Amino acid sequence: MAGEHRPWSRQREAFWRAHHEAWKLSDLNQREYCEAHRLPQKGFENWRQKFKAEPQVPGRKLLYRRGGLSHRLSHTLSHSVSHTPNDAAQRPIVPAPREGRRRAFSDDDKHRIVDEAMRPGEVLSAVARRYGIAARILFRWKQELAAVPTFVTVQIIDDGAARGRESAP
Repeated sequence: MAGEHRPWSRQREAFWRAHHEAWKLSDLNQREYCEAHRLPQKGFENWRQKFKAEPQVPGRKLLYRRGGLSHRLSHTLSHSVSHTPNDAAQRPIVPAPREGRRRAFSDDDKHRIVDEAMRPGEVLSAVARRYGIAARILFRWKQELAAVPTFVTVQIIDDGAARGRESAP
């Protein structure tokens, strides 16, 4: 007897699953979606919790080589003759963050990013966002790079010899 109602339960689940997927794609909150489609909010929430508890299939991950793509694979049919774009020397190469890894910036890249942040009219946090780093990291780089000691020439004069020259006519 339990098998008789099985098609109905599959249809009901398909109905709620379709509404759940449509709701996720919409810009409406749960209450607005239920009101627009005349669905009971409690029933929608119960099915949403059931779908949420299901094991999620992980999306396919892209495989990356440690050094990026090989030279031959990185070329497209519309390959330009030059290998370096015009602004490549000015813009630092910012490696994309990989899951569970930290990015390593060269000292030259750090200097260029800090110099860009120090330009008049630039906001430090906006520059940090542009390069995908935290503002506190850029603040630290700024302090570390400013802490480089600068050498000043100092001339030491013997005070006694200077007085002797002043008093002699």
